[in-house]
Amino acid sequence: MADTAIVPTRAQNYPEWYQQVITAADMAENSPVRGCMVIKPWGYAVWENMQAVLDRMFKDTGHVNAYFPLLIPLSFLEKEAAHVEGFAKECAVVTHHRLKGDGTGKLVPDGELEEPLIIRPTSETIIGHQFAKWVKSYRDLPILVNQWCNVMRWEMRTRMFLRTAEFLWQEGHTVHATAKEAQEETLQMLDVYSEFAEKYMAMPVIKGMKTPDERFPGAVDTYTIEALMQDRKALQAGTSHFLGQNFAKASEIKYLSAEGKEEFAWTTSWGVSTRLIGGLIMTHSDDNGFVAPPRIAPLHVVIIPIYRNDEEKAQVLDYVQTLAKELKQQNFSGSAVRVKIDDRDLRGGEKAWQYIKQGVPLRVEVGPRDMAKGEVFVGRRDRGPKEKASQTKADFVANIGNLLQEIQDGLFEKAKKFRDENIKRITSLQDFEKYFSGDEASAPGFAMVPWCEEGMGHDLLAKLKVTPRCAPLQQEAVTGNCIFSGKPATKWVLFAKSY
Repeated sequence: MADTAIVPTRAQNYPEWYQQVITAADMAENSPVRGCMVIKPWGYAVWENMQAVLDRMFKDTGHVNAYFPLLIPLSFLEKEAAHVEGFAKECAVVTHHRLKGDGTGKLVPDGELEEPLIIRPTSETIIGHQFAKWVKSYRDLPILVNQWCNVMRWEMRTRMFLRTAEFLWQEGHTVHATAKEAQEETLQMLDVYSEFAEKYMAMPVIKGMKTPDERFPGAVDTYTIEALMQDRKALQAGTSHFLGQNFAKASEIKYLSAEGKEEFAWTTSWGVSTRLIGGLIMTHSDDNGFVAPPRIAPLHVVIIPIYRNDEEKAQVLDYVQTLAKELKQQNFSGSAVRVKIDDRDLRGGEKAWQYIKQGVPLRVEVGPRDMAKGEVFVGRRDRGPKEKASQTKADFVANIGNLLQEIQDGLFEKAKKFRDENIKRITSLQDFEKYFSGDEASAPGFAMVPWCEEGMGHDLLAKLKVTPRCAPLQQEAVTGNCIFSGKPATKWVLFAKSY
């Protein structure tokens, strides 16, 4: 019998461990459509909690929600050359508007469209079209809009949550009168993402600017938050794009200034997706399953009543219902503590392992002896599954908020320590190649490298399967030469193997 709930372990086969964590936690499964997934209730509850927090943060910064069409005319994408080139290979195309029988019992496409429609890979072009109708005067600006939706990008190599053909996300789109306002918006939303990742997901991130070859297609500048997973590969967890006037010119987003002059507007876009759930799994989970930071967890506490007969059952259930009611009256992170009583006709150990694999922060077992002493038996998910301790019911209820915050903070500090221990400053091409020269599955962590725009090193990076992640916004002065070009370095850039 395996010593861990998840087989294989992280050390044995990390990619397969990741898939097995998702299965064991009952978060998602593959759908009949290749590359797409079914997000099951537990996984969707995590996404709902993420949505709720982010939606509040967006609205607190003045943004409002709207919805735009799933289908985009092909001609809209063609207006912005760099944009369509960047997404062309990932686009799903609708060419017919009905089906008809072929006489053999099969259905075939019929009614060819005059213009093909693209299932949105992102919505800059169609939202730009609408913005051009909404913006007439400087008085109409800024426009600060977000939408929650799905998008489609054909992917050859898919992995649940991390990279699927269809995924859920939010995409913010804003219009401004000046470049300065648009740049401030871009950085503000990067800060929102960083705060969310660190304070709610307990996932430490590095904020930075993408190198030119890694920018969003059509953007002037792309900013990112980068996280390091437990296998020491990087994950791009969110992006914010300063689009300049490129999309405004393509979509004719113009306004009449206070001086009566017609000007092109300045735009931004920014987004995070269900990829964050993959990041959450790979940042915190262990060889017994998913570990959910309390601020994002679907449940904070699961109560498992223990009894041997109907008489004990009635007494214990009465006790745990009172406990659950008292816990729900407590507050954590701005809302009521989320509690569930599991009274299914299953063995207590079987229930406990389900919630360990699903990552519930606290498991509480209560039997007649605990009840008689006014106690509860508590297991913490951030500790080993066998590590449990008794405490008084009154103390547990009174301290539940502090206990959940202790778990939240502990997960962040553990992940930050791991990240910081796996960043290496490298100043020579020889050391860079040596650092990343392991087999395809291995990753040493982040490398901080002196860099200049002339030095991309594409051939070497492709050989090593390494990408530039970002130039961190917080930088020390860089001296010496770019390791790729030999010319004077202009900034430090973070490199890693990545998802």
